[in-house]
Amino acid sequence: MDYLSIKGPVRLEGEVEISGAKNAALPLIAATLLSDEPCTIENVPEVADIHTLLKLFGKLGSRFIFEDHTLTIDNEAIENTRATYEIVKTMRASILVLGPLLARFGHCEVSLPGGCAIGQRPIDLHLKALEQMGALIEIKNGYVMATAPEGLVGTRIIFDKITVTGSENIIMAAALARGKSELINVAKEPEVVQLCEVLAQAGVSIEGIGTDELIIHGTDRQPLKLDPFSIIPDRIEAGTYLCAAAITYGSITLNGVIADHLDAVTAKLHEAGCRIETEENSMTIYPAAKLKAFEISTTEYPGFPTDMQAQFMALATQAEGVSIIEERLFENRFMHVSELQRLGASIHLKGHTATLNGPIQLLGADVMATDLRASSALVLAGLAASGVTNLHRIYHLDRGYEALHEKLEKLGADIRRLKE
Repeated sequence: MDYLSIKGPVRLEGEVEISGAKNAALPLIAATLLSDEPCTIENVPEVADIHTLLKLFGKLGSRFIFEDHTLTIDNEAIENTRATYEIVKTMRASILVLGPLLARFGHCEVSLPGGCAIGQRPIDLHLKALEQMGALIEIKNGYVMATAPEGLVGTRIIFDKITVTGSENIIMAAALARGKSELINVAKEPEVVQLCEVLAQAGVSIEGIGTDELIIHGTDRQPLKLDPFSIIPDRIEAGTYLCAAAITYGSITLNGVIADHLDAVTAKLHEAGCRIETEENSMTIYPAAKLKAFEISTTEYPGFPTDMQAQFMALATQAEGVSIIEERLFENRFMHVSELQRLGASIHLKGHTATLNGPIQLLGADVMATDLRASSALVLAGLAASGVTNLHRIYHLDRGYEALHEKLEKLGADIRRLKE
């Protein structure tokens, strides 16, 4: 098993290329199930979660070539519609095949999902919506057994709470349903927006793209023809590198970004004292004279993303004053707190709120990754800490960050990937 050895403190400088967004690529790859013709997707990130989903597609009977960030995939020959536990247990996003498989083939069996341990994320909203569209759902032997022999039927669906994967699953299902679907309280994340845009480009009539209310006119099981498209930049990877610059008092230019997707993140970096300049496809962060404390509360897009909470917690250890971080979306997303405390962080937890006193001189130590974003927070802390920080269980990092240690090395970090 690999681990990262990071020697700090260091000041990062230079330029970094931002990869395609994992959280956009996963539903868009799933959306290719709605087509029976080859499709080409560019700017696909080389991360473990993508390979896991493609492994699942191989089991379904899909044919694909993935090289140099370009995926060509052909789902014409799919006959198997069973997504097995052995794969789904490793990545929660595998549930995204449920909607498109059911919509196209009229039946599927999908294992109940696993994934990272940040908290309960039940799929009941997915299942309730599919039942409203006429599906028969049964949970049996750990699998969702879904059938719709006459196809799904458009209807009015109100999501009880905002769900990103739930929205994506039902958008894909509605694309091949019969008649009109009205979806209320839909997630507005850029990744959801791109899914809608790609489906619309394929001929699906979708009204309200980018809002929380969509009207989708389905094709009545007529498979789609998906034009080639490119995955949007990863806003969470971009935000992580912005925090890496901020915590090391460095200056970094990010290339291949959409600045508008990062408004909530950059607003908090401004509050912390950093200066950020944006151009059409790039942004440059300049260091604060002295980092200042801040307050954040995670919420759905366009609010502050839960996927950036851990990185800002690492940043708060170096900010002067008392920072307050409230996690409102996932109950177990403070598991990195104890690991940051091993490095010397002063953090007090009460319920869903963390209070940090800073700045604190962090000291290198052995720490353990507990989930994807917690891993990146510990990398950031290691860059700012004095001495050597060894980060173990970095398979969590590999799920969502492409070539992280290589990119950081180019920015001047003293970081090595080693074997245990």
